[in-house]
Amino acid sequence: MVSTESILAFAAISLLVIVIPGPSVLFVIGRALAHGRRVALATVLGNLLGSYLLVIAVAWGLGALVESSATVFVGVKLAGAVYLVYLGVQAFRHRKEMRAASMAAPAGERRGDLRTVLDGIFVGVTNPKGVVFFAAVLPQFVDHSAGRVPLQMMVLGLVPVAIGMITDTLWGLGASAARSWFARSDRRLSMVGGAGGIAMIGLGVTVAATGRAD
Repeated sequence: MVSTESILAFAAISLLVIVIPGPSVLFVIGRALAHGRRVALATVLGNLLGSYLLVIAVAWGLGALVESSATVFVGVKLAGAVYLVYLGVQAFRHRKEMRAASMAAPAGERRGDLRTVLDGIFVGVTNPKGVVFFAAVLPQFVDHSAGRVPLQMMVLGLVPVAIGMITDTLWGLGASAARSWFARSDRRLSMVGGAGGIAMIGLGVTVAATGRAD
């Protein structure tokens, strides 16, 4: 259905785009610094699910609507930006509670993991870089003469998701490893938690300010 040549070519393009840190990567790093490895990995999972939802949207025509309509695009972008700022503010406000949170596992931990994944999904779906990439680049690698175009797109979409899983996980583990050094001191841990919050706020502002070239 999808030729090996198309998959390899799309993988090469995807790798070039993914290795340049965008909103999803910076979000994972910010969450890793603010909350540690577990939250970072849950965020990676959410981002990947969100990215694949974009693939599905493009495959069934919704991506074209977002890309062609400036109003819809800006709405999606601003929704993601506002949510990033909100998460950053929350991380900054609770930075002094990080030590206590790392010492005990709350009864609702599983629910917390689910919420973290949902946060990642929302950021992944509203990532302007992802919207433009999947809407503008993905369709170019589809063989229309072979039929089943939506299915071809969904298969091709697994390629950047797989690449992103590897690279985003490495980013998250690296940032959380650096955080573990700060965890030896309450003051340093509070500082890095605040830094993660500020990073997410800055990312939200940047996403809101960038144009359609993202």
